Amino acid sequence: METITVGSPGPLRSPARTSGRHRRPGRIQWRRHVLATLLTAVAFVSAAAAPARSATVDEPRFTWPLSPTPAVTRGFEPPADAYGAGHRGVDLAAAPGQQALAAGPGVVVFAGTLAGRGVVSVDHEGGLRTTYEPVTPDVSVGDQIYQGQPLGTVLAGHPGCTVAACLHWGVRRGDEYVNPLEYIATAYALRLKPWDG
Repeated sequence: METITVGSPGPLRSPARTSGRHRRPGRIQWRRHVLATLLTAVAFVSAAAAPARSATVDEPRFTWPLSPTPAVTRGFEPPADAYGAGHRGVDLAAAPGQQALAAGPGVVVFAGTLAGRGVVSVDHEGGLRTTYEPVTPDVSVGDQIYQGQPLGTVLAGHPGCTVAACLHWGVRRGDEYVNPLEYIATAYALRLKPWDG
């Protein structure tokens, strides 16, 4: 029988029992745990405090695809579903033969006839695609284009157009059609007024 006296170190334990998962975490492990918890909390608070951004609209980046700034003859009407009725773009008043301009830099992914209409489609950064119709294309698939570059000439005969000619301009993000007018960058002129101080 083993006798233990008060104040003695007690029975010796074998090294096998104090190793591995039975050992309490040391200071370094505890500090790592605290640091990981604090970083998670900071990330959560930062995300919660960040201003909410629209899920569908990026910063404005495009210019008008016609010059001078055209009148909008028909606005964007989003369809209720992927196959529903709607107007997946805007119609802009133009003159027959007027140049259709690239709204932003990108790569031409389609230039030709689609359903009897001349169409140009351009892919842009951020997963956006612009389309221009009806036009006679002056560009080819694969062309790198710059903002304001002529893409083709506008043709008369767009359905529902109430003026001599209309350019139908559409913007898509992935498979979702979005309102092109929300992507137009507005230039503001800064003028200094005389100071009568």
